[in-house]
Amino acid sequence: MKLLIMTQKVDLEDSNLGFFHSWLEKFASKLEEIYVICLWQGKYNLPENVKVFSLGKEKGIPKIGQLFRLQKDLIKILPKVDGVFVHMCPTYAIATFPLAKIFRKKMNLWYVHKSVNPILKLAEKCVAKILTASEESCQLESKKIKALGHGIQTNFFKPLDVQKSNLFNILFAGRIAPIKDLETLIEAMDILINRKQVKDWKLRIIGDLSEDYEKEYKEKIKKMVLEKRLENYVKFLGKIPYSKMLKFYQESDILVNLSPLGLLDKVVFEAMASGTPVLVSNQDFKKDLGIYAEKLIFKEKDAGDLAQKVQNLRNLNRSEVRNYLRSKVLENHNLNNLIDKIISEF
Repeated sequence: MKLLIMTQKVDLEDSNLGFFHSWLEKFASKLEEIYVICLWQGKYNLPENVKVFSLGKEKGIPKIGQLFRLQKDLIKILPKVDGVFVHMCPTYAIATFPLAKIFRKKMNLWYVHKSVNPILKLAEKCVAKILTASEESCQLESKKIKALGHGIQTNFFKPLDVQKSNLFNILFAGRIAPIKDLETLIEAMDILINRKQVKDWKLRIIGDLSEDYEKEYKEKIKKMVLEKRLENYVKFLGKIPYSKMLKFYQESDILVNLSPLGLLDKVVFEAMASGTPVLVSNQDFKKDLGIYAEKLIFKEKDAGDLAQKVQNLRNLNRSEVRNYLRSKVLENHNLNNLIDKIISEF
């Protein structure tokens, strides 16, 4: 089988989309040939049966030029493939639909986001199916939606015995944006360090802005850290390349994720696969946390509950927790299994 795969970026070093490089490698190992059309082309190292075509955003090509490039590439590629897989870009599905229809190529969209907008609704009319991670990951009402699980590279994200510091290392990884609710995390650190007077905590925040409008929010969080005298306990590390994230998971005692319902952040599963316990506010994770769900889910926007759950976790047998959480990722969110499921849809 040959597939055309459409995605935003092909870049090993991208902190947000670098993971998709491993998806392409896995597709390449199972298919005769794949063609990749991306908006932005960066550093990559892919097998010979993968051909990458960029629409030229990295070269500053304007949107109208990108659209002409897309149509030119589609005319050249579509006759050679058996189907089209669109990753997280409903706009691509809409722009590809006329030629996909002419060449009679089945098109499926992968979409994992709580946002439901007119573009997604229109894309739904253009594709055969919308594939997603879980029933909560795509909130559009449609009979075309099918949940397949997340795709975590479990042979890369895996536990390793590393030298831990005397501090209890807390990790946050993700966009610094209002939807990530960093205020509650900083409030919880304030409770642990200043009110309870337990000083052996360290919080590392990995991630940065994805949109300019988020600058004000980042400054607000940094101001909170200073006002609560937490600057010696909270460190902002900025963007970290995807390929370097494993080290941070393995060094951390816990990952905290504060995303709301509908956002099953992939970093939670990467941490679980790496042997790092997690604390989340999103009840959608209940199934994946299994027997530990009550201990690992805190009340949304409740800093007191989060602080208490962090303290409680120190008293658990974390080795048992790590092994159990990794087993759940292997069972439900293994990349190899996911790629097989996606291919079977064609």
